[in-house]
Amino acid sequence: MDVPPVDPRLTAADHIVLKSLRDHISAAGEVDAGQTGTSKPQSPKANLSSEEAAIKLLEDLNDEKSESFETTVLTGWDEKDIRLPAPLSQWLLKPYVQWARSVVRRPTDVVFLSHILIYLSTSLPSAIYLFINFSYPHAIFHWLMQGWYCGSFTLMLHNHIHNNGVLAKNYAWLDQLWPYILEPLMGHTWDSYYYHHVKHHHVEGNGPDDLSSTIRYQRDDLIDFLAYVGRFLFFIYFDLPCYFIRKRKTKLAFQSCLSETLAYLFIYALAQLDLRATIFVLLIPLVQMRIGMMVGNWGQHAFVDEVEPDSDYRSSITLIDVPSNRYCFNDGWHTSHHLNPRRHWRDHPVSFLKGKKQYEDGRALVLSNIDYLMITVKLMQKDYHHLAKCMVPIGDQVHLSHQEKMDLLRAKTRRFTEDDINKKFAKKNGRLSTQLSNGKANGTTGPEATERRTFSS
Repeated sequence: MDVPPVDPRLTAADHIVLKSLRDHISAAGEVDAGQTGTSKPQSPKANLSSEEAAIKLLEDLNDEKSESFETTVLTGWDEKDIRLPAPLSQWLLKPYVQWARSVVRRPTDVVFLSHILIYLSTSLPSAIYLFINFSYPHAIFHWLMQGWYCGSFTLMLHNHIHNNGVLAKNYAWLDQLWPYILEPLMGHTWDSYYYHHVKHHHVEGNGPDDLSSTIRYQRDDLIDFLAYVGRFLFFIYFDLPCYFIRKRKTKLAFQSCLSETLAYLFIYALAQLDLRATIFVLLIPLVQMRIGMMVGNWGQHAFVDEVEPDSDYRSSITLIDVPSNRYCFNDGWHTSHHLNPRRHWRDHPVSFLKGKKQYEDGRALVLSNIDYLMITVKLMQKDYHHLAKCMVPIGDQVHLSHQEKMDLLRAKTRRFTEDDINKKFAKKNGRLSTQLSNGKANGTTGPEATERRTFSS
């Protein structure tokens, strides 16, 4: 049985989860071998014990009272791997971390303040200077710098909009200010991510009324992909307010239209001042970000179950990879995020292991060593061989052959007809209402079910 490779650059939490899954895959292989008389099967209790130890270790990484606790200071390195000369560590790094932990909401999240300070001290001065003294070498450097920043920034903003901020109450002024300063520089119009993602996407969950839904497209077809990206790029300005009007949320329609309009007026005003600087500082990042977000969303929701497409377990995926989880605040744990949109980013791995039985019963998909961008690329190439190699089987999937994995993934990229949608989504609202009234939504209870109500309000 194939065992997924491990990338040494994975976060500590990803290493722990992937090792646990590998142990389960190996145990399943031994069971299969034992059934054919070639090996003694491993006891299920041994695998359970290993999983419980992994959960305890993950909890300790997030528990400030534990000796294993780690603060995230920078996305590129775990805290223990930041090695500076002794004087710099003693007089710079440690005092900064101690102070920063009083600024952020959770002691794990020093990285948020680190990124805010980095962006305000590099992106903003660079952009201002381009309007003062434009040069093409500087403009190209600025564009490349923003391209490197935009992924981490967007997922930091993602945490901000889901949790009404990332900093402590004493720094609420900064918490409210930095998105409005930095959003245009990173390719976002003011508040558009909040209105589209929180007030729309998480309400609809890739269903028929989701403007970014993938279900009406053949997810391994280039023409369909270009139509999907093109619709968002050119029509979201009109589509989102119209969506809110259809849902009788006129206040949100007005707010989303106003914020988008003000952002475009701001871009127009700066273009009158210096068109070349505006192109590099605002327009190129805007187009780049909107294309990138649709490429990412395509990858996140490319594999949609043909039987139960309205299940969060079956309409989104989990990635154990380097770009999404190390540099973008565990964005690879997308199913966990849809199950509870306000779950803290550091809690996704341990939540996954604790709920692994629900993931297995829900026939969720887990992949490793591939990010959302490359999933989209491989789908356009129809390279199901590579995608199947990246699959980390859980539950009954561990017994699938490579060809069966390929067939499974291919089946989940099929376009849904309107008849399919009417049949498979007809009872969604009624079923979800019943689940919420019982305190359950997609296999979750308590606060997770509550969050579904919160973002549907």
